[in-house]
Amino acid sequence: MTTILVALGVYTSGTGSGLACQAQWPLCSDQLIPTLTLNPDFIEWFHRVWAMVTGFLIIGTAAWAWLGNRSHRTRIAATLTVIILPIQILVGAVTVTIGGLVPGGYTVSTHAAHLVVALTIVTLLGVVLFGKGDEGKPDPTSPRALQRTLVGGLGGVLLGAVFSRAVPLVTYSPGAQAAFYLCSLVGFLGLLAVIVRVPTSALADRDVRRVRVLSMIAIASLFVTLLLGRDLVVYPGFWETTNRVLLAATVLATAAAGWTLGGSKSESIGTATSRRE
Repeated sequence: MTTILVALGVYTSGTGSGLACQAQWPLCSDQLIPTLTLNPDFIEWFHRVWAMVTGFLIIGTAAWAWLGNRSHRTRIAATLTVIILPIQILVGAVTVTIGGLVPGGYTVSTHAAHLVVALTIVTLLGVVLFGKGDEGKPDPTSPRALQRTLVGGLGGVLLGAVFSRAVPLVTYSPGAQAAFYLCSLVGFLGLLAVIVRVPTSALADRDVRRVRVLSMIAIASLFVTLLLGRDLVVYPGFWETTNRVLLAATVLATAAAGWTLGGSKSESIGTATSRRE
């Protein structure tokens, strides 16, 4: 829900629908529910409804983390998500309702803050999702499973690149922007899963560190690429080249992390076979 919400927010901004409800809330152009057709009022209203439902689900996730026998990291991540949620709501309100009352309300910096907080929430929810389960239970994740996760994440990054500003294959329309974020966040979550769940017991310490460092490089590069996907800077020239370099770094670091997992898997199998012999 949160991942789709980010894509919806990008589409809403890209179509210029953010101010369509005439700075009203909870009404939209003096209506509780606007005309149910694909018009700016409906786009902004639908984004608000989706955000409201997602917010309640985030609160429920935090309650789930504390009611069950969850790990300390899972509980902290879920709690931080709830703490940050009001900040996102406030920034969204500044962007589309009270922007005229706040200096810099409907500006690039506010849009950037809205996206950064959204990506932070996605990251924290990813930590909850990929947490190592209940206390006392073994971690079932294997290097092979994480390698498949990286393949899926790399697929998301590459598919997102097709719709991105860095690879001018299609017009960077509002629909393409939403597709870029949706696909790229699949890659983002795949990398996060590897960072959180890399099995220290199944790999050599050196390989664990290498996989985590490579995945962190990839996720940091992808994070900046997602920021550059919005109109936060004058894009041509230096920033266009930077975007392409960061996208390439994401792909190469992800592939290298997968290669390391594959080599460690083969090495572990070979070591086990030698011991049996």
